[in-house]
Amino acid sequence: MSVLGDHLRAARVRHGVSQRSLARRAATTQTAISRIEAGHESPSFERFTQLLLALGERPVLAVAPLELDVDPGDLAHGRRLTPEQRLAESASWNLVATRLEIEGARARATR
Repeated sequence: MSVLGDHLRAARVRHGVSQRSLARRAATTQTAISRIEAGHESPSFERFTQLLLALGERPVLAVAPLELDVDPGDLAHGRRLTPEQRLAESASWNLVATRLEIEGARARATR
């Protein structure tokens, strides 16, 4: 299942409309509706809107900030870096993580 597929199915069922009937209303196929509802196909937001409009509904989109424990200063620092600098910084953190993992394995092996 997918989020859009779940919403489409819920709206269709709420209106008592079959996949075949929705497909006729939206000028598509029952197979296309089935694939979207099953999560095998991800429609564009425009296509999703068209399908909902065929049911007499419309999507409502909302945006909310992520809840992260990240210092805004760290984010600002990252935005000031060039792509090459970001890659180098990322590689250095990967190196640190690898060294910590190796030392941790050594410490566990000597117990």
